[in-house]
Amino acid sequence: MQETNILDKPALYASINAKCQEIGFTMPSDLFIGTLLKTLITSKPNAYILELGTGISLSLAWMIEGMDSGSQIISIDNDPQLTEIANDYFGKDERVKIICSDGTPWIKNYKGEKFDLIFADAWPGKYSEIDEVLELVKVGGFYIIDDMRTQENWPEGHQEKVNHLVDYLENREDFNLTKMDWSTGVIIAVRSK
Repeated sequence: MQETNILDKPALYASINAKCQEIGFTMPSDLFIGTLLKTLITSKPNAYILELGTGISLSLAWMIEGMDSGSQIISIDNDPQLTEIANDYFGKDERVKIICSDGTPWIKNYKGEKFDLIFADAWPGKYSEIDEVLELVKVGGFYIIDDMRTQENWPEGHQEKVNHLVDYLENREDFNLTKMDWSTGVIIAVRSK
């Protein structure tokens, strides 16, 4: 399937994509992960969602498209320029809370309710603070990561970090997971207990 065949893109997709080009943002989310996130969120009415790594807010746009009126999402990024852009697009939506913060202290200090879905697209929650983040997933909730397929721009030693993370997730007895050689390489894990 080619990306151009995806017809149900978020209403703001073209505008956000143009903003990507304008500011030279080189790490936008893949369209396929966007469709997956939208679909999984649609399966969770009144969902409470966490995104770690807002970026330019393309994945956030997909997730919002999948949310019902009773759902809420928190999206965190440590780049004030990117969180400002995300707030320009989505800040008026009462279901959306965009936070400019380093993910590590935010995760360590979070004391709220657990999440129905966590999309970890940043170092914190993926390669650091993994135990803390997995504890924030409700039973039956999703933990989703992408960029698991080897990429040319990875720094030396990054493949070992990916391998270690995959091994760690596979050996947890409280999550069932599926590794997908699709999009940029996706892992979907669901808390089982």
